[in-house]
Amino acid sequence: MTKAEKEYGRWCAASIEDSALKEELENIKGNAQEINDRFYRELEFGTAGLRGIMGAGSNRMNIYTVRGASQALAQYLLESGVEKKIAIAYDSRNNSELFAKETARVFAANGIKVFIFDELAPTPILSYAVRELGCGSGVVITASHNPAAYNGYKAYGADGSQITPEVGKRVCDIMMGIDVFSEVKIADFESALEDGRIEYISEELKEKYLEAVKGISLSEGICKKYPVKTVYTSLCGTGIRYVPKMLRAIGAEDFFIVPEQEEPNGDFPTCEFPNPELNETLELGIKYCKESGAELLLATDPDCDRVSVAYKEGEDYRILTGNELGVLIADYICRIRSERGDMPKDAVAVRSIVSSPLADLVAEGYGVKSVGVYTGFRFIAEVIRELEAEGKEESFLFGFEESCGYLSGSFVRDKDGVQGCLLASETASYWKSRGLTLGDRLSEIYKKYGYRFDCQSNLYFDGESGMEKMKAIMKELRENAPEEVCGYKISERTDYLSGKRVKDGAESSTGMPAANVLEYKFERGSVIVRPSGTEPKVKAYYSVSGTTLNDAESTAKEIKKYFEEKMA
Repeated sequence: MTKAEKEYGRWCAASIEDSALKEELENIKGNAQEINDRFYRELEFGTAGLRGIMGAGSNRMNIYTVRGASQALAQYLLESGVEKKIAIAYDSRNNSELFAKETARVFAANGIKVFIFDELAPTPILSYAVRELGCGSGVVITASHNPAAYNGYKAYGADGSQITPEVGKRVCDIMMGIDVFSEVKIADFESALEDGRIEYISEELKEKYLEAVKGISLSEGICKKYPVKTVYTSLCGTGIRYVPKMLRAIGAEDFFIVPEQEEPNGDFPTCEFPNPELNETLELGIKYCKESGAELLLATDPDCDRVSVAYKEGEDYRILTGNELGVLIADYICRIRSERGDMPKDAVAVRSIVSSPLADLVAEGYGVKSVGVYTGFRFIAEVIRELEAEGKEESFLFGFEESCGYLSGSFVRDKDGVQGCLLASETASYWKSRGLTLGDRLSEIYKKYGYRFDCQSNLYFDGESGMEKMKAIMKELRENAPEEVCGYKISERTDYLSGKRVKDGAESSTGMPAANVLEYKFERGSVIVRPSGTEPKVKAYYSVSGTTLNDAESTAKEIKKYFEEKMA
């Protein structure tokens, strides 16, 4: 009998409370492939938490895996000496409210005070609430931009950023030793609410968060004076509760909300992948832009920590990449702070190393130091924390990731789609006041700093065999690194796992913590490859310079094809 079959038998013998899960277990009886996929492993507490398909099984998101993760995190908090309080939020996905309340029940039963939102809320406000309420931790139930079948569990530390890999490993180790059917403490939600062990988060905190977001505005009144007609879509997510309020607060009142995507809906009926990084996800929003003649489209993902933007270009609309928007916002922030004469001393802008190096050139052009960190906003939050420790928190200007994540105010320690919408709106109005579109300004930046095209590959590998395939790809690239790519000699190879960088035969240290990331540099750019920490896929990022944008794009696509064939 396999491990999966044994675990399946254990689940079938348990007293399952959820009738839908019991029915699923019965329906897969005798289906070896289905049983193996659901039970070949436990859903591990990985990059700051859990993420997976919902359903019955140890490798699925359900009330039992959520309870197990909560019990493990609670035990970690009790042993770590942090404040015994936790904030909990949830997004618009199916079962998110249920999972959030199950999480609250476990923490309350473990003697940890629970603050929980009484309605769905964006991920960034959870980060804000952790700090504002003086909590030792936070949890948000979300699977970000994944398809409707998924849900997840993200954990945060006392500083409002996602927990570190070290904390995640400790929680994972505890979780692996917990029997989710017999070793989880669980309280009655309503009873805990009545006796104060659980408390709903106040409306006052929500308003304070919006005031803090409004406080990052750099050009007061510019959105009212130079209105940019906008279409907004929350993609059936949490942004609808906050983004419209924020837009009105800064005077950007000329906006239209996509009606089919206005109401929160975990089935995401209008798009299979509610991911604003994907052009097809924005089709409905662009349709309304064309009908109304809008100048700008803003789209936030279900938990509103990412934002994507399209702008009117002639009679059509151009969708900005996450890199392009990041560069435009960084340029806007640096420009305004320089014009006003209040640029902080030792100003710092932060980007993930897989984001466009063009951002470095733009920041440095304004005398701002640019810092590169690993993918994951907790690493950007770490830079903020270090500045804070030095008494230089105000030196943090902006942080971004190419996957449409942006942050300006340090009162949140994760990417923030509400902040992103404010910054994108102000940037558009600022350049409109000077007779330019976002595209016009981007062209000026390219002319000044050089043309660059950034793109990526996402190669999916599902199931147990997929995990092995991902490991094999990274092993092959690590042990048999290419000497050249499409005629360009690889001049520098970096293995962030070993911490070694080899440039022209000379070896040096990366000076960064170990991570399963590989980087290859050549004359015209770079390629970075890493397995995703939250999804069953390998990601590759290509950044290529050129004499024109078309030149950079064609070369990047050629190199992309080479690596996709190598990793297939």
